[in-house]
Amino acid sequence: MTSPRPRRPARPREEVLAVAMAAIAEHGLAKLTMAGLGKQLGMSAGHLLYYFGSKDQLLLETLRWSEEQLGERRRAVLGRAGASGWERFAGYADLYLADGPGDPRWILWVEVWGRSPASAELRAGQLEIEAPWQADLRALIEEGVAAGEFRAGSAAAERAAQLRALLDGFSVPLAIGLPGVERARSLAQVRAAAAALLGVAAGD
Repeated sequence: MTSPRPRRPARPREEVLAVAMAAIAEHGLAKLTMAGLGKQLGMSAGHLLYYFGSKDQLLLETLRWSEEQLGERRRAVLGRAGASGWERFAGYADLYLADGPGDPRWILWVEVWGRSPASAELRAGQLEIEAPWQADLRALIEEGVAAGEFRAGSAAAERAAQLRALLDGFSVPLAIGLPGVERARSLAQVRAAAAALLGVAAGD
């Protein structure tokens, strides 16, 4: 009689990404090393390099994994039945904006942006990750204009890019913990600027 097969462990890539994200959240990105991460996983740094090729690629894949999870929440917010266009935008902005100092997702974004000028692979991956945020916001603006909730004006894609740049600009100071920067105030400023751009009253 043959012994039963051992259960397959979690897929190595997903396990590594989850542990990397947890390590960034707990200790920050500066302390994340391939050797240290491998030790947490019971793997060698060489084994990690076999899966990811480089630390840059590990960071990119960790960010991609994080964004895929957040994408599910974004789609739920934008698909809320009975919600107005402005209410759905408010939910989108709340998800997009950094949570506060040390937000691991945004710390990763800042790191990937910083490394992107030297890596075409990182730049391509970054654009791929950002594309769904842009596409969903463009669609929301188009729907709002068609329903008469948002003012007709410049192209939806252009306004979506402007709003995302606004959110990026407020998120980075929050994520790095710039003194005096508070999330509630930043979100209120985003909402005020978005209301002007979309042609709605911020309280609607």
